[in-house]
Amino acid sequence: MSNLYEDKEIDRIKKAKILAMLERAQNQKLTSKPILLADSNFYSEITKHKLIVVDFWAPWCGPCRMVGPLVEELAAEYAGKVAFGKLNVDENTMVPSRFGVRGIPTLIVFKDGQIVDTFVGACSKSHIESKFRPYM
Repeated sequence: MSNLYEDKEIDRIKKAKILAMLERAQNQKLTSKPILLADSNFYSEITKHKLIVVDFWAPWCGPCRMVGPLVEELAAEYAGKVAFGKLNVDENTMVPSRFGVRGIPTLIVFKDGQIVDTFVGACSKSHIESKFRPYM
């Protein structure tokens, strides 16, 4: 009787591990590009990812256009490890207001749904990396 219980427990553990692996693979595919965030999906996306860097930007902003490609590169490089999101502040005003975004680009690093770092202005790829790598 104990062998039957052990077999069922082993099968349950195997199934859970396979499901976790599939979920990680799916998240890696989804997060190889920045996630398009909006007021409507912001909180669900922030809590879905253990570590996410959000770029608050606008299309008319010169420094934002400099940081945007860096965020794209980092999203591809850290796919499956760190998620990246982009929120257009012209189209979505509630979330930036909630987080006190006054200047753009503003990048906010969230770990487990909580802000762990914020920085404003154009910066290098290595500077962006230095802000989220300690939380990996």
